[in-house]
Amino acid sequence: MGGKRLATTALALLVALVGRAPGVGAAIPRGAGPTPPRLSFADGEVSFWRPGAEDWAPAKVNTPLAAGDSLYTGDNANLELQVGPAAFLRAGAGTELGVESLESDLQQFKLTAGHAAVDARRLPQGQAIEVDTPNGAFTIERPGYYRIDVDQDRTTFSTRRGGQATLTPANGEATDVGPDKQVVLEGSDTPQLTANAAPDPDEWDRWNLDRSGHEGGPSPSARYVSPEVTGAEDLDRNGDWRETPRYGHVWVPHDVPPDWAPYSTGRWIFDPNYGWTWVDDAPWGWAPYHYGRWVYGDGFWGWAPGPVVVAPVYAPALVSFFGAPGVGVSVGVGFPFVSWVALGFGEPVIPWWGPVGFAGRCWWGGWGGPRIVNNVVIQHNTYVNVRNVTVFQNTHVHNAVIGVNRDHFGRGHVEHVRLAAADVQRLRPIHGHLGVKPTPASLVPKEGHAIRPPQAVHARPVVATRPPQDPSHHLRAAGLNPPSSATPPPRLVHAPRSQGGGHQASLGGRATPPPPPGAERRRPGQAGARPAPPSQHTRGERPDVGQPRPHGTPQAPTGAGRARAPERPAPPAVPRHTERARPAPPSPPSGVERSRPAPGASRPQLGAPPPRAPHERAYAPRPRPAPREKPHQGQPGAPPSARRGTPRPPRASAASARPERFGASAWAHPTGQRGPTRRRHA
Repeated sequence: MGGKRLATTALALLVALVGRAPGVGAAIPRGAGPTPPRLSFADGEVSFWRPGAEDWAPAKVNTPLAAGDSLYTGDNANLELQVGPAAFLRAGAGTELGVESLESDLQQFKLTAGHAAVDARRLPQGQAIEVDTPNGAFTIERPGYYRIDVDQDRTTFSTRRGGQATLTPANGEATDVGPDKQVVLEGSDTPQLTANAAPDPDEWDRWNLDRSGHEGGPSPSARYVSPEVTGAEDLDRNGDWRETPRYGHVWVPHDVPPDWAPYSTGRWIFDPNYGWTWVDDAPWGWAPYHYGRWVYGDGFWGWAPGPVVVAPVYAPALVSFFGAPGVGVSVGVGFPFVSWVALGFGEPVIPWWGPVGFAGRCWWGGWGGPRIVNNVVIQHNTYVNVRNVTVFQNTHVHNAVIGVNRDHFGRGHVEHVRLAAADVQRLRPIHGHLGVKPTPASLVPKEGHAIRPPQAVHARPVVATRPPQDPSHHLRAAGLNPPSSATPPPRLVHAPRSQGGGHQASLGGRATPPPPPGAERRRPGQAGARPAPPSQHTRGERPDVGQPRPHGTPQAPTGAGRARAPERPAPPAVPRHTERARPAPPSPPSGVERSRPAPGASRPQLGAPPPRAPHERAYAPRPRPAPREKPHQGQPGAPPSARRGTPRPPRASAASARPERFGASAWAHPTGQRGPTRRRHA
């Protein structure tokens, strides 16, 4: 008996190594997106609304959020969103918090009233968090603690614990907010900005710090679960890890009934991006229902995360759906019906969501262990015909298959029915879309009505660097009819992050707007080139509010390195008489570039004009007369060097000076670009 167990263990280790071999962790296909934020904590009256729902409903922990969702806290209430493995966004009493967009490089939220905090111990690589308020947008790209308070016509923003952020007010003049600073932004059309040192933490700040806890030794779950899996911290408080000879270490929940089975205590809701999504009732019900697999042995259920993978992938649920067309069942489910069972160790998920080519095909996204089809280990990463996948391990476990009438599926709280073994044998797997249409009741995680935010608060416009995502087309494709948005669109300003355009600014890879059609870029000193105004900052730089400017000092116009949103019209051209009236500074001859500031040079402070670099007086060498034995020089068809008759002046060195933000810090752009790029002239 011991030899058989030893052989089984050796086989499990072998297939685990095969599963971790290069090539098994294939690239994430289109249709599998990033992990959405989840409501990880709620205390007091917290309301939830999703476009297309009938009304605001009570919020529920472990609800995955999508673009367009909104949350509102009543008196003495608090909520917490987990936006990353070690990043949280919390809101206090009387706060409305909306989800504007969830993209691979930016999570965008809307704060129209109240107070919120971003507590980020670590941010996912290449991803930032933006909080849009009525007075300005705050972009967070570094770990730290950030506090945002929105009043009637004022927004207060502070940074702590080494945090640094970018403020973009309604006029588009982006400003860097340094560590341990507080900025107050008043007004929307002509915002007034003041900067001070960050105040001492108040009672709500201390509550946030208590929620985060103190960094100590690694938790037991950290040894078996990838650090990129959200919700793993809930496992230590609600279960323990056990070692099994076949599956390795599995997590076993506490306080579950003897006849309990996974995916039996919760409900299905409709997500605009992922379709039917499971929301469990248990406080730990996030990671075990969106990652890993469930196994049964020795009389208990355990969650097996499998070998740790570098980039685990979120799934709305990890189950296999079944139907029984043309076959009745002996239980009181009714016909037709839908049933499901938790996927076993190594089994593929057959997506019921996503586009054509993704839905209905075997997928092991994020699974690092062996791949098992019909109880057979797949030794190579080969294509599996989904029609041949008919055996699922957990269907043989007593009470593991859950069923519900198709007309009641995803429509509020429904009493689930366990299918008997005789009924399970008649089931047929559903490969692809379920064919169940959602209703407005499918969009909320709980029944009932909840408090609404005041209409004046809900309808307040905000400032944003990107347009929000529109979930209406996903909802209409599912048969729902969401109403038009009751909130005005945001006021788009210069984006502090690269929007994917081909024009990069000189600092940190910032995007710059392309020149207007037909415009021709001219070299410095060339006829018709417009001189920079004396108050303009060095190209690509932003003022740093690390040093507060004197009260009443006007801000210098900045944002030259920002990408202008396409919805906003281009600024009017400066009249010619204005250009003539402005004295032009002396400029070098054509072909000679201006000098640039040396590395480590001091930055211009907020409200003060930057120092102007002295112009180089290096002139091109005098052209020599063309020799008579080459009559073709200067004529059409001659080589460029012969036509010019003037040696080409040397270009400026590529290692030209590069201003650094925050002194000598190494804050790099997520794309890997860093510092200014060299100016290229037409």
